[in-house]
Amino acid sequence: MDASGGPSARMPLAPVGEELSPAERTRFARHVILPGVGDRGQRRLRSARVLVVGAGGLGSPVLLYLAAAGVGRLTVVDDDVVEATNLQRQVLHGIADVGRAKVDSAVQALALLAPEVEVRPVSQRLVADNVLDLVADHDVVVDGADNFPTRYLVGDACARLGVPHVWGSVYQHDAQVSVWWSGVGPCYRCVFPSPPPPGAVPSCSTGGVLGASVGTIGSVMAEEVVKLLIGGGEPLVGRLLVHDAWRQEWSTLPVAANPDCVVCGAGADPRRPLGIGATESSQDGAEEASGDGAGTARPSLPSISVVDLATRLAARESGSDEFVLVDVREPGERDVVVIPGALAVPLGEVRARGGEALAEVAHGIPVLVHCKSGARSAEAVERLRAEGVDAVDVTGGVLAWVRDVDPTQPTY
Repeated sequence: MDASGGPSARMPLAPVGEELSPAERTRFARHVILPGVGDRGQRRLRSARVLVVGAGGLGSPVLLYLAAAGVGRLTVVDDDVVEATNLQRQVLHGIADVGRAKVDSAVQALALLAPEVEVRPVSQRLVADNVLDLVADHDVVVDGADNFPTRYLVGDACARLGVPHVWGSVYQHDAQVSVWWSGVGPCYRCVFPSPPPPGAVPSCSTGGVLGASVGTIGSVMAEEVVKLLIGGGEPLVGRLLVHDAWRQEWSTLPVAANPDCVVCGAGADPRRPLGIGATESSQDGAEEASGDGAGTARPSLPSISVVDLATRLAARESGSDEFVLVDVREPGERDVVVIPGALAVPLGEVRARGGEALAEVAHGIPVLVHCKSGARSAEAVERLRAEGVDAVDVTGGVLAWVRDVDPTQPTY
């Protein structure tokens, strides 16, 4: 307890369980002899209950290290399946797991590492109807989600219930880590009151991510969980840890609770809906935000399928059709896969210059626009058409092209 009688960041969250068996003392000997953990700390870990949201880049090292540490019960929530592009960083999964539910892959991998740990898989999306029950049944919640709606949902639920929320975020080779804990320090909403506008923050699927960085940050998150459970060290409550892997620099910024926070402030409405509201932005994405969305054209926009695009490209080659095909993705994405004959004009340039970005090449002819799967091209088409450009959205983008036209090409 702190001076006010409330919870403290140094108060152990897990109770001391039964005596360790001889086999457990051998397995966890390096913890038992470690000052600050010891026998009682290891027994607390064994009796602990941790909820891990996401079995991806951050969830992989968190789950592996918490299972190895002997945390008694791990609940992992993820409704996704393993994809080949995950394997560059999501070390919980292997080649044989591609196409398999991530929670099933996680259960198997953790059973091989620590069969005595109870791993509960939840293969469903976290929503307002189930988040409070899941959070309330655990001592600590780890947020390894890959989209803003889930992050705000987890943050709001943890703040409402007073459960500590270990959070991490990675983009390219930059990262942040903190422990949000209403009543002890700030909650997630205190520091990030609302999500950024759609498309303002690229995702790792469009901007890339250094695979080892999610391992680094996930390991830090696992450290924070252990400290909270056993009441050791100085948890990152009230501090935001910032990491630049490219420069190999770490820094810490102080963060404070907002007395006017809509979730944990003095005037917060306990009936307020959890998560992102109707007046807030709600984009999906990976390791913090989305670039492309659902991959379908907006109903109000003129569009063309990739199959029809292939036909028109052949006609353009023979001189019987005239148009400009524009790729609004980032340069690094084009290094993976391109649609032949596409002109590179990143969305940021369209946002900054509008129709002027194409003035030298369009010459009054139609402009067909594509991205990875649809959302960025739809935005570009809206902007261009508002300026009188005859712009058409290529439905499904380069992912649809690979799927329906040229399956020999790689995806990402």
